[in-house]
Amino acid sequence: MQIRSISCAILALALAGFGLAAAAQTQAPEAPAPQAGAAPQAPAATTEPKFPPINPANFTATSPTKEEVEQFLHMSWGYDENRVWEVYAIEKTKAPGVSKVTVFLAEKPNPQVASLSFFVTPDGKHLISQESVLDFGPHPYEDNYRILQQRADGPSLGAPGKQFELVEFADFECPHCKDAQPIAKRLMQDFPQAHYVFEMFPLVSIHPEAFKAAAFGACVAQQGGNADFFKFSDAIFEAQAELEGQGADQALRNAVTASGLDPDKITACADSPAAKSAVDASMHLGQDLSVDETPTLFIDGRAVPMMGIPYEELKKIIEWQFSLDKTTP
Repeated sequence: MQIRSISCAILALALAGFGLAAAAQTQAPEAPAPQAGAAPQAPAATTEPKFPPINPANFTATSPTKEEVEQFLHMSWGYDENRVWEVYAIEKTKAPGVSKVTVFLAEKPNPQVASLSFFVTPDGKHLISQESVLDFGPHPYEDNYRILQQRADGPSLGAPGKQFELVEFADFECPHCKDAQPIAKRLMQDFPQAHYVFEMFPLVSIHPEAFKAAAFGACVAQQGGNADFFKFSDAIFEAQAELEGQGADQALRNAVTASGLDPDKITACADSPAAKSAVDASMHLGQDLSVDETPTLFIDGRAVPMMGIPYEELKKIIEWQFSLDKTTP
């Protein structure tokens, strides 16, 4: 049996919601087309993935338990009815309290089996693989969920309650964030029970006008409210190319005008300590949640990338996460 190893990057993507196609899996070759005159062939039987037999000797660590790993994987992957897995090993390591977990996984009906390994920290709250640290445990997204319910107070749309919460961290100068806005609007149509929050996360090291644009957005939200903010954000994303160079100030003023507010008042506000403090608070929130790219979407605390994941797959993850949290007050 050939088993392929999944890297940390693939692990992170898989936990975020991507399918195993990214894990360098090879699809079974198609059967050759029948030649003319040949007798019809019976349909090929579906081949289900088969995992290697479990050896109890591979379970040398007492923490995490197999049940805890299973629950973590169920929380992360349960939305995909075709994904199957087996916890193969939970082993002690030389580092006190650090355990190595090995999991086999596959996508039905593809018989190819992949393996992934990661280390679990002594507190049982994080997993480590190569350069990534991810939340771990039977309820891996709970802490982020609570933090966002308490601190995500940016411009919002949708339901007033925060039981089902979608929080997007975005940068007005980020091209992918511009591309993600139609996705956010579509999600709000498909999930009217959701409370959507836009948190400004300017990537100041690569986008020189992003912080100023965020400060303008904070002032528009403060002076005009949510509806005017989203008019402003639509306009500034549409004029994103103008944010570079000498056209940035005029582009921002034009976006304020599109929102229906006074650009002179918003310009003055954007230079104020209060506006900068509001942007800083949003950035600190993202940093506390380990946001390192935009746009990042949190689904009741579960972080997923908004771009590169098929929309229907994103919907399945949201439906799954909301179903898990439907009894949460």
